[in-house]
Amino acid sequence: MSAGNHAPFCDGFSRRSLLQAGTLAMGGISLPQLLQLEAASGKTSQKSIIMVFLSGGPPHQDMVDLKMDAPLEIRGEFKPIHTNVPGLEICEHLPQLAQRMDRLAVIRSLVGSEGRHAAFQCMTGHGINNQPPGGWPSLGSAVSKIQGPSPSGMLPFVGLSTRMGNVPWGDPGQPGFAGQAHAPFCPNAEQAQLNLNGVSLDQLRNRKALLDGIDKLQRDADSGALEGLSKNYQNAFGLLTSSKLMDALDLEQEDPKVRDWYGRGARENAGYGDAGPLMNDYLLAARRLVESGVRVVTLAYGRWDWHGRPHGTNFENARDHLPVFDQGLCALLDDLKERGMDQDTSVVVWGEFGRTPVINKNGGRDHWPQVGCALLAGGGMRTGQVIGATNKLGEYPVDRPVHFQEIFATLYQNIGIDPTTATLPDRGGRPTFLIDPIYAPLPELV
Repeated sequence: MSAGNHAPFCDGFSRRSLLQAGTLAMGGISLPQLLQLEAASGKTSQKSIIMVFLSGGPPHQDMVDLKMDAPLEIRGEFKPIHTNVPGLEICEHLPQLAQRMDRLAVIRSLVGSEGRHAAFQCMTGHGINNQPPGGWPSLGSAVSKIQGPSPSGMLPFVGLSTRMGNVPWGDPGQPGFAGQAHAPFCPNAEQAQLNLNGVSLDQLRNRKALLDGIDKLQRDADSGALEGLSKNYQNAFGLLTSSKLMDALDLEQEDPKVRDWYGRGARENAGYGDAGPLMNDYLLAARRLVESGVRVVTLAYGRWDWHGRPHGTNFENARDHLPVFDQGLCALLDDLKERGMDQDTSVVVWGEFGRTPVINKNGGRDHWPQVGCALLAGGGMRTGQVIGATNKLGEYPVDRPVHFQEIFATLYQNIGIDPTTATLPDRGGRPTFLIDPIYAPLPELV
């Protein structure tokens, strides 16, 4: 894997992007609503969430739940190392995380996966089947609907995931019945001219060029559909292209030593181009965004679907991914702490499911929805602990199974939303809980 210093952050500001903005998707907020929310927002909360989605399903038994007493075909090639939490051991290829485990909570018993190769469940807490009218809103969209923009006027929800061959892995979180006004701003979703290296920032700041594109959109739209909105468009795009948002996305403003500390990462998408890159620059961008006032940032990281040869064994891929992940995540945790943001910023790292206990004939591990893992940090949570346990083969929980929705309840509470009472109206106008009322925030953490 080669490192790249100039990784594209946004693939294009195309006419489709402008159309998305005009139909309330690109900016994550409708034009009239943006002005309403910006004017009405009196909240002082700067709580935020960074969600890192490990697309493909990370191997729990090769990262945070090693089974050294299991047979060789289950325990694999890696050895555990001690952490700075007595009695807690993790994989030898995560040495930096091992020295920061007092600032992390390890979930070894994540259950409830629907077994689908998609980000949907990690973004919403729900399965894709049996959805209410309009569909389940993602975490970021629900937060956007309830809390609106931050007091600084920044967009509430940004999705940094890249465009991928396996489209469901690149899902940054859909608005569902929260409404298209609360979709994420996705600077990386289209072929655009905005780059992390800052080459095209002036082009994006060019209000005239943007308004020319909007004029074309108006001409193409149904007659009268956009009448009277020109001022709102100008104001909305003023926010989207404001120096604050552009500054947060422009990593050239960072000291190169900070980018090297994070590790920068690889430019190309991982695997066969069907998943996200190992781009530690995106972790840095997430920190910059929440520091500027964004409430929720999501991103997909790497490709963790390791079925084995001819695409490399589970362990060959892990030796490639884990050190880069270790460096980037630890830099993010340290950076948040040094800036005094760690107590207000919740970080969650997880994938859609775990991997099979038995290593297959090709040296890989296959899909295993029965149990998975997650890492949680910050947000004022009680860290330095393991929650849950699997049996000696890593097949299923034997202690404290933790459902996806329990983690969502915890994240909602961390950001200032009571998950036991908060509802949103679905498309039929019926008040709908964000999570199933049988689930509550994890008492071990809050």
